[in-house]
Formats: sequence, C-alpha cells, structure tokens
Amino acid sequence: MGSTVRPECSPPGRLPRPRVLAMANQKGGVGKTTTAINLGTALAAIGERVLIVDLDPQGNASTGLGIDRKIRITSSYDALTGKRSLKDVMTSTAVPRLSIAASTLDLLGVELEIAGEADRSYKFRKALHAYFDSEPDDTDRVSYVIVDCPPSLNLLTINALAASDAVVVPLQCEFFALEGLSQILMTVEQVRRTLNSSLTIHGVVLTMYDSRNCLAGQVVADVRAHMGDQVYETIIPRNVRLSEASSHGKPALLYDLKCAGSQAYLKLASEIIQRERRSRTD
Repeated sequence: MGSTVRPECSPPGRLPRPRVLAMANQKGGVGKTTTAINLGTALAAIGERVLIVDLDPQGNASTGLGIDRKIRITSSYDALTGKRSLKDVMTSTAVPRLSIAASTLDLLGVELEIAGEADRSYKFRKALHAYFDSEPDDTDRVSYVIVDCPPSLNLLTINALAASDAVVVPLQCEFFALEGLSQILMTVEQVRRTLNSSLTIHGVVLTMYDSRNCLAGQVVADVRAHMGDQVYETIIPRNVRLSEASSHGKPALLYDLKCAGSQAYLKLASEIIQRERRSRTD
C-alpha cells in the first residue's frame, strides 16, 4: 500500500530494530506536532513502546507532553552534538510506554556548531543507532521512534530524514495544501538520492478537516487523486479539544479520550500498525 516500507533486517531470533518515523512538513501550522504527540500516545495506548524525539527548537512537543522547560537540563541537543547519549536525555511521560527526548533553545545554534563537520547530516542517525545498539534485545525495548521536525528545511530536518525509515506528512485540509505537499515530496526525494536511499513516504495524514467547509472536501479529493493510497484513510478533524489538551500539557487521549480528535488518532495508529504488518509480508 503506497510506498513499500521495509523493516531493517535483524539476525534470526532477534527483535527488529525500532521503526523511525519523521513527522515532517516544511509548511508550518499543519498539525505536525499535534500529530507527533497524539500518534505517539495512541501507539503507546495500543501496546507499543514509543520514543518521541523533539528536534524543533520551539519545543512544543515537549511542552505538550508536560515537560516543563525548567526541568530540561539535558535535551535532544546534547544527543545531537554527542555531549550525551540519547538514552541519557530521555525522560518518561505521564503516558505509560511513552518517553521523550525533549527540546531546548540550544537547538537554535546547533547548525552553526556542526556545520563544518563532515558528518553534519548524520549526527542524529549516529546517536540513534548508538542507542539501539545499547538497548537489551527484549520485549521492553522501544518499537517506534517518532521525530518531530521543525517547520523548515534546515540541518535539523535533514538530520531527522537521514536517520528515519519513513516520513509521515501531516497536511492540513486548507488552500495551498498541495503546494506544501509538493515541497516535502521533493525534499524527501533529494534526501533519498543523497543521504538515505531507504527513506520512503509512509503516508500523508489529512488534518484540521472541517466537514462544514466545502473547500476541505475538495482538498481531500485533490490530495487523494494526487497521492492515491499513500493517503491514510483516517482523517483528523478540526477539534478544539486537541488544542486545549496541548495547552494543559497533555496529549488529547489523556485530556479527553472520547473526543473526535482522540478517536481519530487511535484509528491512525491502528492504520499505521496495519501498514507495517502488511509491509513485512511484501
């Protein structure tokens, strides 16, 4: 279904490496961080062990999971620059089976700090693989890593894409949606050609859908016509409870499990798991 997602091979008897999914779109305000938080929570709710890595200097994913800036002594910046291991900067959240490597404003200066280094595009992949190799091969290990990227094509986004297996593209059901989609598709293709030949588009998730808006329905039809079955069946509705939840430092599933937004993200998590299972049989 869509681009074939192929898990990294593991020796017989060993668990497969965690799947790394980047939440990416160069256009801001598309629901990228909301998707990272709530998809991660939904995957954890159905039994997966999930790590969210906040690579956005704004740190909204960290704040939305209740990680106060005052307690972010270490962060994804330290892992990216090699000052700490990724395991050292991870912290648990209020959601069982969900951890986060939080963001700090230090990420604002990371491009200048590593720009002159030959492996500048692979810093995050190096940190990620070191973490995978250090983890015990048992059922308690992380099964999904979700990377929240900045809303721009910078070195942080390039590091995320160079380290990821696949990209989940949140796309708002609004005017200019296809323009934003074409930009991220070109970026993924460039990264695939130059830095990460196995990178794929896992899927496009339509967000902020308002059934009362005729334009939203047209956007859905246009995106499905353009991308076919790469578009997830699940559509995330425009839902005030999703915004309220983030302002309270909680994922929507903890804030209001029964709201339309929470239920949509649970469906999206199930759909992603189904795609993963199908890919393993291809």
